[in-house]
Amino acid sequence: MAFSGSMVSALAEILKPPETADSDIDLDDEMPKTQFAKMGPGEIGPTKKEGSSDEPKQDTKKQTKDIWTEDEVGEGAEYESLYDPRPQPEYDILYKQAVTSEDMFLQMGNKNPATSSCEDMVVKIKLPDTKISDMTLDVKSKFLDCRTPKLKLGLHLPHPVDHESGNAKWDGDKGELSITLRMKRDLDFMNF
Repeated sequence: MAFSGSMVSALAEILKPPETADSDIDLDDEMPKTQFAKMGPGEIGPTKKEGSSDEPKQDTKKQTKDIWTEDEVGEGAEYESLYDPRPQPEYDILYKQAVTSEDMFLQMGNKNPATSSCEDMVVKIKLPDTKISDMTLDVKSKFLDCRTPKLKLGLHLPHPVDHESGNAKWDGDKGELSITLRMKRDLDFMNF
């Protein structure tokens, strides 16, 4: 359908609001009457001085080339030594559940095969040709440090653990240290 110029003008005339003397009165009623009602978003806050610049202020903290602040460095960073030539031993992290017959046969519990249903973390470290007297072990909440004269392991643990109630067993025949640690996660109360 083609529109002629007169049809477009007629449509514009229909859509145009009527010009009457009453419309001026309506516009005056809509105008704000107080000084605060006339304010816009740009007028909120202190007024800018003429000589002020919009450049961002420099941080007051000391400018260093450090990537992280001391607060951001995780637990166990003090044990990491870049100049220690000892290799890292092989290790495995396993998870352990306390499963009852109700969980197995009746499926009455909340247990499932996921690690979220596990209570303990077991770290197995292979330390061949090592005596138990040459070994040092230190466990923190999120860090495990195991050192021997030949090997060194600094392990950041995947979950926080109760470092005061752990259990370590040495198997001299296999040359393996097994450390069992109780996990302390934030949402454990929902899983057990």
